[in-house]
Amino acid sequence: MLCQHCQKNEATTVVKTMINGKYAEARLCPACAHELGYDAMFPDFSADFGGLLSSFFSNALPAISGATHCQSCGSTLNDIRRTGKVGCADCYDTFFSELMPTIRNVHGNTEHKGKRPGAIEYTVNEEPSSDTATKKQDKDKTLQALRDELKQAIESENFERAAQLRDRIKGLEG
Repeated sequence: MLCQHCQKNEATTVVKTMINGKYAEARLCPACAHELGYDAMFPDFSADFGGLLSSFFSNALPAISGATHCQSCGSTLNDIRRTGKVGCADCYDTFFSELMPTIRNVHGNTEHKGKRPGAIEYTVNEEPSSDTATKKQDKDKTLQALRDELKQAIESENFERAAQLRDRIKGLEG
């Protein structure tokens, strides 16, 4: 595939970015990757990860005197900018107005939008109700019937049907 920047050379570098929830991908040749600064993203693997994060904070955080300290850990905004690490959970409250624009720029959002586990309510040593027991028996009967049918499908070398049955069994067991 040709470089998307110069349209001349073979692309060897893929640069993937996620900005404000929008995914972008660029394929670049070595010369264009070097020109655009993508040739040495991680030249020294022993480098501190905080240095990478501090580059985000140093560009986005406003310059302040550094007189403000976190009451819990004593970190200043300059410490966070220099190391790229927040000192403690209270730092988020102390430096909220300075940190939020950076967090929004880095992550694209400031609220969790992913999945959360459902609430599971149960009581220890509780006997299952008769309705629950009936459902379990029905499920066991269905699984046994599917296993028998799977065995027959394999013996008759109907592997397509066997794969479908296997998937149904996994779904019921899962």
